[in-house]
Amino acid sequence: VGTLPGGCDSVGRCFCRPEFAGPRCEQCSPGHHSYPHCYACSCDSRGAVDNNCSPAGQCRCHANFAGHTCNQCAVGFYGYPSCTPCQCSREGSLHSTCDQETGQCSCRPKVTGLRCDSCVPGAYGFPH
Repeated sequence: VGTLPGGCDSVGRCFCRPEFAGPRCEQCSPGHHSYPHCYACSCDSRGAVDNNCSPAGQCRCHANFAGHTCNQCAVGFYGYPSCTPCQCSREGSLHSTCDQETGQCSCRPKVTGLRCDSCVPGAYGFPH
């Protein structure tokens, strides 16, 4: 499937299409996955370490990125493509993760703010 017309060289190595590799073009070349189809990895240039991926197509992501092609923020980060760490108040938020698009933390009752760091109108005494 991956060989070019023209057969092989003098030592028996086949001539491969660009997305194939190996002595008989029996595997995908770097930057491709899912032999025998050999699709391009298409790793995100900002989120991926490089454009190589696993045989199943999973790109290697930088620490703050996630997804098959590293084109979204990892849990605990928001605002792709910058993927900034969530900064949720320990005292005012329900957990340390935030909305991956907006950075909004999940606030405890009577607490408000992007980081859950202030009282709602009519309440007082934050953080206690």
